[in-house]
Amino acid sequence: MDVHLKYAFGRFQEQFGSGPGLGPGSGTNLMKIDGVEPSFIKSVYRAAAALYRTDPWKRLRPGHLFGVRVGKDLDWPGKKQLFSCIQFIGGDGGDIGLYMFRSENDAKKMTGPRETIRAPNVEVLRVTYELDTLMLPSNKRFVMSLALEVSGENRYPVIDVGRCTTTGELQFRNPTLEELRFLYAVMKGACLLHPLLQQDQGAAPKWSRVIYFEPFIETVDVQWPAEMAKGNDVVAVTISYPPGRGYQEKYSSSSSSTPTKHSEAPKEETFINVKSNAAVCFRHCMLCKEEINREQLACCGHCSAVVYCSSLCQKQHWKEAHKDVCGHYKAMMEREEELAMKIFIFASSAEQPCKWLESLGIHQKGMWRRKCGCYSHCPYGLLPVPGGLRDSWGGLDENEYPHDSPFHNHFRDGISSSILLSSWPEYYNLRSLPLTSPVADILSHPLTVYYILTALSISSKNLLLKNKEVILHYVGPEGELDWMPAFAEIGHLLHGMGNIQIIMVGPEVPTNLSGTTSGIGSRVRVNLVRGLYQDEASYLPTPHVIVALNCGLGSYSIWAGALDLIKSMNIPSYFTNESELSCLDGKQVLRSAGLHISYPVTPNPFRSPVRIFGTSTNFPSYSNCFLLGVNT
Repeated sequence: MDVHLKYAFGRFQEQFGSGPGLGPGSGTNLMKIDGVEPSFIKSVYRAAAALYRTDPWKRLRPGHLFGVRVGKDLDWPGKKQLFSCIQFIGGDGGDIGLYMFRSENDAKKMTGPRETIRAPNVEVLRVTYELDTLMLPSNKRFVMSLALEVSGENRYPVIDVGRCTTTGELQFRNPTLEELRFLYAVMKGACLLHPLLQQDQGAAPKWSRVIYFEPFIETVDVQWPAEMAKGNDVVAVTISYPPGRGYQEKYSSSSSSTPTKHSEAPKEETFINVKSNAAVCFRHCMLCKEEINREQLACCGHCSAVVYCSSLCQKQHWKEAHKDVCGHYKAMMEREEELAMKIFIFASSAEQPCKWLESLGIHQKGMWRRKCGCYSHCPYGLLPVPGGLRDSWGGLDENEYPHDSPFHNHFRDGISSSILLSSWPEYYNLRSLPLTSPVADILSHPLTVYYILTALSISSKNLLLKNKEVILHYVGPEGELDWMPAFAEIGHLLHGMGNIQIIMVGPEVPTNLSGTTSGIGSRVRVNLVRGLYQDEASYLPTPHVIVALNCGLGSYSIWAGALDLIKSMNIPSYFTNESELSCLDGKQVLRSAGLHISYPVTPNPFRSPVRIFGTSTNFPSYSNCFLLGVNT
């Protein structure tokens, strides 16, 4: 009966056509692939289901061809990419699926205006999402026996490799194990990247129903499941539109194309004003908020903590508010010597961030792009990913940044022991970094997290020492979303002791990254969740610790709901702020929420050594400068 139905369906297709596609899935069985394990197949089906739920067929048509690249050529048999072009079919009728071709030329041969052309000797790997009622009995038994994940409503992916002979007949085979690995990475990468495509409004003819997209190229790290990993936990997946598009093309834009929010820096001439503004360094009057040149500003003669545009504003503000706090501000200013970290041998004042970065040769490079405003047009978490770790660190010399490697010299009686740190000198000595290296400015975030887990939170420390997992809720991430290479250092510092799951929750998490998990090393994984903490926490695993770094606790009205939740959860929670003033304001907010401050305002040993300046104040301020805790 199966053979008869297959023949009848084939005759129907020949006479009437059925839209793009090569027809229903074949009777191939993935369990017959040499070396495949059930867990491997389950991972592939989960990736296929994740792709289906993002619904690429809503916008994409067979004529939209995409270039793909997974890892390095040397990672694959034959030392070349197994497939280099993909298309989504089914958006305008016919089979619903993903097709992968060996080359762009092969894809063009098989892509007709309405039908998929059976081009002789062209091989295509297909993922066809079939209704369970239409699946072959053999495929049904295979799905049921492994309890594979369903894609959408009653659809399952059927995966095979098809090839048309010179006589027009179709032949099918099982994909190889390596082809399945490649497919897994492509599907996971496509889930994250196809939503980033921006429609090019001016390119499409008025009569066309097909969406035209702006040129696009992005790379995302995909974590291999344990059963697929071969020495590396993650692999870089690059998707480009149109195929063959290189990164060098991404930064140019035609006059008819509107740059997307994910593009790199604007044209150089648009930065002229930014640089000149940075050199002049405008501040704002504490009273009237008028913009003033740094060379024209006036400070309070007693505390030197606040700036004004004129003596008139200074006198008025004195009467209205400043006289009551001037003495307190003076005391804070006197802590400047205490807070400054004079061990480092590099410029430590970022009053003019662009100029400071330029002095170190890292302006607009790698992770440092979040240290000034030049990339404020690019949403958090979506900075284009550079080539390697050195590029992530802005091209610093090889000995000036931490490498992605364990600490081989930290053993006790031949057994790896935990690494407990209490200061920057200890860390720099451990990593053999010169004190001229500015990496502490970015590493302040991950090392503050590590310090909280291993020095302040006793329960978390004990879990790690027992080689167990610690779950940490990280509230309100922003620039950290682009600093994952720096957070990988936490895994090396664990040195074989326990695991950490970091769940970053906040409104700045991009929609297309929400719900994703990234493995940054074998012992740290990061989950991203978009939304307010009070709205999302009930759907997340119960944490052992909650942290919020540089949280501006005293200025966020949205903190009220989160603090009420933290109070009811009674989970140890730690907050950092950039200055003592903002930390004291945060204390008032915490007390207003009914929270008892159990860990007092204390300078953070892993605060950034780079001083930053407020628009209207001169308080000694550093990223993650002060720590305080509740429920500890």
